Amino acid sequence: MKYYEIELVQAAKTLVEDMFKAKKGETFIITADTETDERVVNATAQAVFTAGAKPMIIWVAAPSGVGKAADPDLPVDALSGALKHTDAWIEFNNKWLLYSTPFERAVEENKKLRYMNLVGMNPDMMIRLIGKIDTELLKTFMIKVKDMTKAAKKVKITTPAGTDLEFENNPSHPFSCDYGKADEPGIHYLSGQIGWCPEFDTINGKLVFDGSLEPPLRMLKESVVLHIEKGRVVDIEGGKEALDFKNWLEAFNDPNMLRLAHICYGFNPGAKLTGDIVEDERIWGCTEWGLGYQSQEDAPPDGIPAVSHCDGICLNTSIWLDGVQLLDKGIVVHEEVKDLADKLIK
Repeated sequence: MKYYEIELVQAAKTLVEDMFKAKKGETFIITADTETDERVVNATAQAVFTAGAKPMIIWVAAPSGVGKAADPDLPVDALSGALKHTDAWIEFNNKWLLYSTPFERAVEENKKLRYMNLVGMNPDMMIRLIGKIDTELLKTFMIKVKDMTKAAKKVKITTPAGTDLEFENNPSHPFSCDYGKADEPGIHYLSGQIGWCPEFDTINGKLVFDGSLEPPLRMLKESVVLHIEKGRVVDIEGGKEALDFKNWLEAFNDPNMLRLAHICYGFNPGAKLTGDIVEDERIWGCTEWGLGYQSQEDAPPDGIPAVSHCDGICLNTSIWLDGVQLLDKGIVVHEEVKDLADKLIK
C-alpha cells in the first residue's frame, strides 16, 4: 500500500463534502477518459456514495482533441442527455470536455448543474491541491485579494526574471475567483486562481515567462522575453525556446494571437512547477498571462476573436496596487491579508 491510498480518501472527501457540499440523494456524474487516473475516479465515487449521494461514472475513449475538437470522438447525444439531468458533474477527463458540445448543452439546459473542472488530476495533485488545503481560509483570503485588486486603478508587476509591466484596470471587466467551492450552480475550477482582463491598451513593458508556457513548450528550460506595447507583443527574445514560441505564434497568421488576453494570480499553497499548466498557474505567488482568444463575457464588449490561446507563468511576482505593495517576490506582504497568507502556507 502506498501513501496515496490513505491520503486520497481524505482528499476525495474534502472535494465531495466540503467543496461540493453533497446532499443526500443527489446525482453526481464523474466523467473520465482512457488517459484518466482510475484511482482519483474511484476514490471520488466512494466519497460521493459515503455522503449519501448517487455516483455515476462515465468513461469514454480519449478523444483526439479537446473542447469542440473532441466532439467527433464522443457519444455526444448520450453524454449530453446524462449531463442535462445530473445535480453535479466532476470532470477528470485528460482530454477535456470543457467547451465541447455536451458541455455547452449541459450548461445551457441544466440550470441546477454544479460543474468542476479537474482535468488531468492524479493522486499526488489531488492530495496536495485539494486534500491538504483549508478551503474556508483560502476562500476568505482570495476574496479579500480579489476585492483589493478590483478596486485598484493602476497595477505594477515585476519578477526577478525581468518582468516589468504596468497597466490599468477596467471596472466593467469581471473578475474570476476560484477558491475551491462548488456548492452553487455554475462552472467551477481548481482552487487557487484569481483572473481578470485589464484595460488592454494600457499594458506596457516587459513580460518574462520563466515557469512554463503551454502550448507549445510546457516547462521552460530558459526564459522567454516578450516586449509589450499597448497590450500587444511587439518582439520576442531569448534562446531556442523563445524562437520556437515565436514561430508557433506566427504560424497562426493571426495578429490577435499576439495580444495579451488576461492576467491571473496563483494562490494554491500546494501547487508546484510540474509542466501541467492547470497546476502551474496556481503556484503561490506567480502570475499567469494568456495570449490570444478571450470571450466577450470576460472582456466586454468584443473579447479577442483569436484562433487559439496559450498561457505563460511568471514566478515569484511582486505586485503593487495603486502604489501599495501586495506581493514581494511571491510573498504576501500587504498588512490586510498577510496573516491569512501566513496561515495558509505554514
